Amino acid sequence: MPLIDSIGRTINYLRLSVTDRCNLRCRYCMPEDGIGKVAHGDILSYEELFQIARVAVSIGIDKIRITGGEPLVRKGLIPFLQKLAEIPGLGQLVLTTNGVLLEKMAVDLRAAGVQRLNISLDSLTPDTFSHISRCGDLTRVLAGIEAAKECGFPIKLNMVVMRGVNDHEILDFAALATASAITVRFIEYMPAIREHNWQRLVVPGSEILARLTQHLTLLPAEHTDLAGPARNFRIPGAAGTLGIITPVSHHFCSDCNRIRVTASGLAKGCLFAGSQVDLKPSLRSGSRGLLAQALAAIVETKPVRHQMSLEACHHQAFRMSSIGG
Repeated sequence: MPLIDSIGRTINYLRLSVTDRCNLRCRYCMPEDGIGKVAHGDILSYEELFQIARVAVSIGIDKIRITGGEPLVRKGLIPFLQKLAEIPGLGQLVLTTNGVLLEKMAVDLRAAGVQRLNISLDSLTPDTFSHISRCGDLTRVLAGIEAAKECGFPIKLNMVVMRGVNDHEILDFAALATASAITVRFIEYMPAIREHNWQRLVVPGSEILARLTQHLTLLPAEHTDLAGPARNFRIPGAAGTLGIITPVSHHFCSDCNRIRVTASGLAKGCLFAGSQVDLKPSLRSGSRGLLAQALAAIVETKPVRHQMSLEACHHQAFRMSSIGG
């Protein structure tokens, strides 16, 4: 039976974080003075993460996205992914990465059963990429993307658009979708860390679309049940597609189909929700029934919408890497 929340949304998508650690320090994800790491003993074991995944599928989850932090930094990831891929009833196993370690791991990820990759990439120029990520090497990410393409992975590139930082590259990213079968998704800047005067960085989705349509013909693309929140477009004659995600200017909460579990076992019904449920007691009780009840409770209490707009945000500041984006 499908998982239905209090307002009738079908919840079929779990974002499962395997680590809060990351090898980049992106400006929209964490504050300049860094982060406090979760103690190693507070991070769920792979067996505990597997139990969550298996129970989630048993109650109606069809799609699992592995996130972090940066999931590829956690040792032992490949055998874990192999186990996940074998869960009966799981329709999609996908993974989000910043691509830094992807060149060496792409073959193993494909063999493990990962079906698709979302790669976070916010600039195609080395200096801008280094500025946004604070420490990143663009050449490593681009090499990782090529390695993934050679393995046959369908590729999605996620660009967080920030005014005055990288918005001049919107058309350069769109050109990637005209040159190959890549999906490029433009994401509005979200005030996760509640930076002072954060609104100055937001380029609304309507403006992104207007800039694109000045140069490209865009046709609406089909939206599938397990898809994310993007408004998708195809370009006549192009192999790739474009998507726009507007969490700030035009929220998509009425169609949200996901729940999240952090690497420390905290379950949330919304990225910006203040409430969360600690799954560790249910996990460590050894009762799959209790764990199923805890996950179902997250679905039942999923917020109707987040309280964020271009005018204001009301959530407590958090680092995106701690929740999995």
